[in-house]
Amino acid sequence: MSEVRSIPRIVPPWPFEAYAHIISPLAEADGGGYLITFPDLPGCMADGETEAEAVANGRDAFVAVVSALADIGRDIPAPSFSPDDAAAPENPAGVAQKAC
Repeated sequence: MSEVRSIPRIVPPWPFEAYAHIISPLAEADGGGYLITFPDLPGCMADGETEAEAVANGRDAFVAVVSALADIGRDIPAPSFSPDDAAAPENPAGVAQKAC
């Protein structure tokens, strides 16, 4: 039988908030609640009865996954989403705008 060892918790090179995450409702047949996944960190997921609980549990999963990657000498993937990716497009010339 192998011995269980503790993996040291690290400070991630990028914060939790820098990573895109997807929150999806779980079917009642699967217990209900919500699932959070991270496209940049395959296998990193958590769930919770509420969206807020899924995010809180996702924070723990995030630290666990990046700590495990560092412990085995693997690179921690950089976040691929940037807030600039979601910037509103510029108004093309000639498109009328209406003040509300």
